Amino acid sequence: MSTVVLDSVTKVYPGGHLAVDRMSLRAEEGELLVLLGPSGCGKSTLLRMIAGLEEITSGDLYLDGRHANDLVPRDRDVAMVFQNGALYPHRTVRRNLSFPLEIAKADPALVRERVVELSRALHIDETLDRRPGTLSGGQRQRVAMGRAIVRQPSLFLMDEPLSNLDAGMRTELRMEISSLVRALGVTTIYVTHDQVEALTLADRIAIMNRGVLQDVGTPGQIYNDPATAFVASFLSSQQLNLLSATVRTPQNQYIMLDFGLHQITMPWTDPRAYAVSQHTGSQIIVGIRPDGLTPIGEGVDGPFFSGRVRTLEYHGHEWLAYLEVGIPAVPAPEPPHRQNGNGGGDGNGHGDAGGGRIRSMMRRLLATGDERPDQEIAVGSGHHRRADLVVRLGARPAWRAGEHGRVSVDLSRLMLFTVEGNRIDPPRR
Repeated sequence: MSTVVLDSVTKVYPGGHLAVDRMSLRAEEGELLVLLGPSGCGKSTLLRMIAGLEEITSGDLYLDGRHANDLVPRDRDVAMVFQNGALYPHRTVRRNLSFPLEIAKADPALVRERVVELSRALHIDETLDRRPGTLSGGQRQRVAMGRAIVRQPSLFLMDEPLSNLDAGMRTELRMEISSLVRALGVTTIYVTHDQVEALTLADRIAIMNRGVLQDVGTPGQIYNDPATAFVASFLSSQQLNLLSATVRTPQNQYIMLDFGLHQITMPWTDPRAYAVSQHTGSQIIVGIRPDGLTPIGEGVDGPFFSGRVRTLEYHGHEWLAYLEVGIPAVPAPEPPHRQNGNGGGDGNGHGDAGGGRIRSMMRRLLATGDERPDQEIAVGSGHHRRADLVVRLGARPAWRAGEHGRVSVDLSRLMLFTVEGNRIDPPRR
């Protein structure tokens, strides 16, 4: 087993492209750490730097307490599984599995025993004398996993090993990877862009965007209490409702989140109330997952939104409704583009340039929101209309398209962020 420590690791490619920005992260012994993020966010680059396949521009890498920046790959005791398997096409499955042990000059009897034992565990024992070209995609990935596992390294690196497989095969192999890695107790860093893989596999998840670490924690921690609006949005199976609101404190009696056509009040007893009140007169971002909204009838008390049901979607086990409520939707703020490690800001989206740009966009969006209800509002690089609230309806829809609908809001499920996209935290005691 091995610990992995990244201390302010940065990768800049020729031409000034910043792929990884001052990443500091630790994988504990025996932990399954998942790197999650959209394509191009730097997660595979980070994995390759750990493996020694990419040079580190600045910062330090430690493997089991040993400084590893200049170690060649063969001296790192690391095994890597790639997205396409990367098998030797001219070798049989048996010889692909045994190759790492043959290179290490292991005892032939031990090699044969370990290959047979591992092939049974991976359910590929009937394919040992076949070549990779005759195997299915799932079988090839099992062989690739077996080749990495067979020499029992101290660290596994897996780079989207299931992304080329169909949904059923992904589910099956995901369970096998989880059980195998935990049975072996080997530290594993697993890269994916699939949130389901991350939530079901990980001991902890580290979420990246544009080379910047956004959040790290257990699946439950980052799902229920995301550090940024980007994390909340990315880690949602359905579209996250991100709305712009102005904070008001009428006569200091309560906190009001003013959405323009709608208002929601928070009592001072809410643990976040004081922190939110520090933004009085300013805009914040409010995140609401579809299951935080519940259809209600007329006359029901409590915070609610209302509007016209634009359309319904059937998802087999549930229906989703899109409710036109006349509130501007906002995009999840992202770290500002920086071409090298010397740009503005602190690398976490908190810099003046990025924050000022986002605040300006938010003010422009709010200013135009109530005046042009049928026009699109340009924000950043995309176009965003007034929000359709996404609402989960369960197995039987409560509405029909075109009807008027009301939804109650679970205040405990509201996620509150600054306009820069950072979580508004209650004061520490």
